[in-house]
Amino acid sequence: MATANLDRSASPLTTTQWLICIIASIGFAFDIYELLMLPLIVKPALASLGGVTAEGVPLLVPGSPDYVKWARTLFFVPAIAGGVFGLVGGYLTDLLGRRRVLTFSILLYAFSACAAGFATSLQWLLVMRCLVFIGVCVEFVAAVAWLAELFPNPHQREKVLGYTQAFSSIGGLLVALANKGAIAWGELLPAIHGGHEAWRYTLISGLLPAIPLILIRPFLPESPEWQRKRETGVLKRPSIAQLFNPELARATILTTLVFASSYGIAFGALQQLPQILPGHADVKAAAEAAQAKVKAAAGYKPVAPAKLKAAAAKATEDVVANVQSFQEIGGMVGRILLAVLALYVTSRRTLLRIFQLPALLVITILFWQISQRLSEPGTLTAIQLAVFVAGMLTVAQFSFWGNYIPLVFPLHLRGTGESFAANIGGRIIGTAAAWFTITLSESKPPDPAKIALMGAYVAGAYALAGVLLTQWLPEPKHGELAD
Repeated sequence: MATANLDRSASPLTTTQWLICIIASIGFAFDIYELLMLPLIVKPALASLGGVTAEGVPLLVPGSPDYVKWARTLFFVPAIAGGVFGLVGGYLTDLLGRRRVLTFSILLYAFSACAAGFATSLQWLLVMRCLVFIGVCVEFVAAVAWLAELFPNPHQREKVLGYTQAFSSIGGLLVALANKGAIAWGELLPAIHGGHEAWRYTLISGLLPAIPLILIRPFLPESPEWQRKRETGVLKRPSIAQLFNPELARATILTTLVFASSYGIAFGALQQLPQILPGHADVKAAAEAAQAKVKAAAGYKPVAPAKLKAAAAKATEDVVANVQSFQEIGGMVGRILLAVLALYVTSRRTLLRIFQLPALLVITILFWQISQRLSEPGTLTAIQLAVFVAGMLTVAQFSFWGNYIPLVFPLHLRGTGESFAANIGGRIIGTAAAWFTITLSESKPPDPAKIALMGAYVAGAYALAGVLLTQWLPEPKHGELAD
């Protein structure tokens, strides 16, 4: 395997550079925090906002046509909004500067996430989730371009991009913990619209990244090279059309499609686990045990069905969140492993294939096995370990793009090119995998085994496409930013 020969003579990070890394790490962490929040809260949110029958039964229950319609809408419409407006944000990153756009994108998704927690209708929730996605999509592009240009030393730049992106997986772990905390302690928090619904507190927690940003923002510098070119009048005006000029068309098309394959694995399969695991024998047993505990505590007194149902739901959510945490820990390991390998593996295609090829096998086999063995007790531990590996192999690919894309697009098109690949490819084509899985597995009542099987097919198809297309991915000159 060829190894990189990067200059390792960079000076230690200054205080300002540490602040830059901190704010970028917070931004990356809460990007994924926001994106992974919906699978955790979609069921209780739809039940709460979708209305009830005269008997108090939610109208939007898993498997009903309206539930499927709204679940698809909440997964896919914000992704489209994020992709389209994120592309505009990438253009603005090149036009107005990296720091300014980065700051406003984080503020946008933080305050929109908070507002989503106070939603009184599904339409309100949808609009706020669209704004969250727009902020997240713009933030990633602005942060990657900003970091790449602030650290001119190739070795230092690779490390900074790799390790700051590793905080994305901490964000995934944090949202799982936040959801578990909201479930456990929601009754102790201030009431919202007269209730203590955990999903609302989970959404509101997305406000947290705005706090350090407001404090640190005055100390953050603009990209020096972008600033220099703008002040001397040599900065070229960005244009989406330029991405398809002969010298950039291959990079634009291939990065978009292979980026989409990475996201398709996650959204087609891994992000469907909250819809799949409630059908597992071990999870059902945990829910039944929780109900038995409530009955035992009541003694001979009758227990309201709603209370039993709530106990079962809480137990189920706890187990699902625990499995999700294995995925996020695996993702963090994968991002760190990618950051280390990026310093030594010269070929970017080889670096990506280290994770792509095993991901194709692991994801497909894992979800096919889940679909066949969902009713077998005692298999949840094995699933947790497999999900750890799947998360490691899949999420590492996300970090790859932050290291790779700045090398293939010139400075005046860096934000625009990154945005096209990340938002059109990842956020629209990639997240469409969730729509395919949900649609192909639609049934009444919902069949978790069928969701797992369709997840295996959809994610496997995306992964295979990525493996095949990577052979044509442009190989940049290692360590040098395009100009």
